[in-house]
Amino acid sequence: MQTARTLELLRKSLAELRQDGGSVALVPTMGALHEGHLTLVREAREAADHVVASIFVNPRQFGEGEDLDAYPRQLQRDSELLEAEGVELLWAPTPDEVYPEGYATNISVAGVSAGLCGGDRPGHFDGVATVVCKLFNQVMPDMAFFGEKDWQQLAVIRRMARDLDLMRPHVDAIRGVPIVREEDGLAMSSRNAYLSARQREQAAALPKAMRDAIAVLAEGGEADRPLGNLREALRVSGFQSVDYAEIRDADSLAPLARDNGNSRLFVAARIGGTRLIDNMAVS
Repeated sequence: MQTARTLELLRKSLAELRQDGGSVALVPTMGALHEGHLTLVREAREAADHVVASIFVNPRQFGEGEDLDAYPRQLQRDSELLEAEGVELLWAPTPDEVYPEGYATNISVAGVSAGLCGGDRPGHFDGVATVVCKLFNQVMPDMAFFGEKDWQQLAVIRRMARDLDLMRPHVDAIRGVPIVREEDGLAMSSRNAYLSARQREQAAALPKAMRDAIAVLAEGGEADRPLGNLREALRVSGFQSVDYAEIRDADSLAPLARDNGNSRLFVAARIGGTRLIDNMAVS
């Protein structure tokens, strides 16, 4: 596996990779890889002739007081995992390579970025849209793979690609891959590593409370009671707070008062100093 740290080397390596005319898939990550990331790589290997992965901890999607400095960086370990999965090229730029001196451009996606994580983390999705657009322009992949755990992020990226008429990848080639979960149901996340042993046990209450709420929501009633029960179940289980617990349309992300036949439950909750997010289909 080749590793490119500069844009010049990336372009040279991509030109060599494309000599056979095969398709290229991109798997963007921030590193600290786990089985969820590797599942994205395997899906990409099935769909494309060549797989390029990126590792970049994007400073523009972290707000004031968030965990940018503490975010795990383990490039050597991650490189070995990617190579073992058949990735041919790793794009691992420095912040100065992505945002050179004088950088002044920002992409903001309205609508799908409103509320949920967009409400709790102002500017977060501007940072996501900007860096993903840059990654798409740098690699020019035929397709790109993202995990559905960050469902709102996926919606933002698809909206950006459609609105900006991006052709590589075309919006229809931005693939969402289902959430990979631990045995107790907790969604895999790099931030799970922040949890103590006790907090990790308590965190299993999150997917359980969500499943319990969905069982009631699927019956068609108003969402207030099951969502209130979800919040209380998390509080009793050891979570300090719930940033949001909402049902929204799966496509538009418009807030809903009850299941509309195409809805998802979205939750963000804090345990210790760690913020966990998850989402599940209601119907």
